[in-house]
Amino acid sequence: MTAFTSLATAMVKGFLRDRMAVFFTFLFPLMFLVVFGLIFNGGGGDRTGVAVVGDGPVVTALEQAGVLELRRFDDPDAAERQVRDGDLPAAVVVRGHDVGVVYAASDQVASGTVVGIVSGVVDKANLAATGAPPTFSLRARSVEDASLKPIQFLAPGILSWAVSISGVSGAALTLAAWRKKQVLRRIRLAPVGPTTVLSSRVLVSVGTALVQGALFVGVALTPPFGLRLNGQWWLAVPLLVLGTTAFFAIGMLVGAFARTEESANGAANLLVMPMAFLSGSFFPLEDAPAWLRTVSNALPLRHMNDGMLDVLVRGKGVEALLLPSAVLLGFTLVVGFVAAKVFRWED
Repeated sequence: MTAFTSLATAMVKGFLRDRMAVFFTFLFPLMFLVVFGLIFNGGGGDRTGVAVVGDGPVVTALEQAGVLELRRFDDPDAAERQVRDGDLPAAVVVRGHDVGVVYAASDQVASGTVVGIVSGVVDKANLAATGAPPTFSLRARSVEDASLKPIQFLAPGILSWAVSISGVSGAALTLAAWRKKQVLRRIRLAPVGPTTVLSSRVLVSVGTALVQGALFVGVALTPPFGLRLNGQWWLAVPLLVLGTTAFFAIGMLVGAFARTEESANGAANLLVMPMAFLSGSFFPLEDAPAWLRTVSNALPLRHMNDGMLDVLVRGKGVEALLLPSAVLLGFTLVVGFVAAKVFRWED
């Protein structure tokens, strides 16, 4: 127990003294959260801007609907120029009873939305002008859906990515540096077993992941970002632990082959960065090609992302942990076994 405590303490001190390691473990991923969170903050609530020329009941109805942001122009040519220049998706020109819509061919989604809204307003105005009662009626109501605001998606995904960086790089760099500096050789000659060495390093990695989780969630909860935790959010803690052990095992495998810290760092980034993009840490995978979603299902980071989303912001319970926990535990056992087989004490 004394050897375990001494090794863990030495690893923590070495980590804290390495400013670059502290930066890339905490501040570098946090920069992504802050930048993306500020850029996409409130992105779902913006109204579509539309140029409007003229006045009348149609324009009044569009204003009262509150769906479009109407920008007034006196000259129809100036309004159409806004569309041609790509500044606005559409322009509505009203001349008496004639309502014209000019829309951009490139932005079909926004243009279709504008045309549909204007068409509905015009149809309603025509029906009101005839004085005939409507044959059909429309009932609309809002419900709470499962869609997520940007920060609700970004915080769990970037946190999982940060844990993967810390787990893989921490194990790989430590093993490569200790092998190069003959530290592993000295430990092997000392009355300390490999289990004690690895378990102490795993403890440091788990502690780092828990600090990352508290830091990231704490920042995301602040008013500029507005993260909301739902349900049994504390179930993210076992996911952080299992994710750390899985990525630590991957780092052990990288560290078994890397001869220098530089090669270990390069190999770790080569594994983690593509995995982050393929696993949906920065953007949802719902609209990705089918082959990409299939590939992502084989990656541990994808399952950690899904689990963190479910328990942190979607309010799901223990059942949401079953598949991610099984995948992460399986990666830990399989990759850890392979890493143990190819592990080298010396070059």
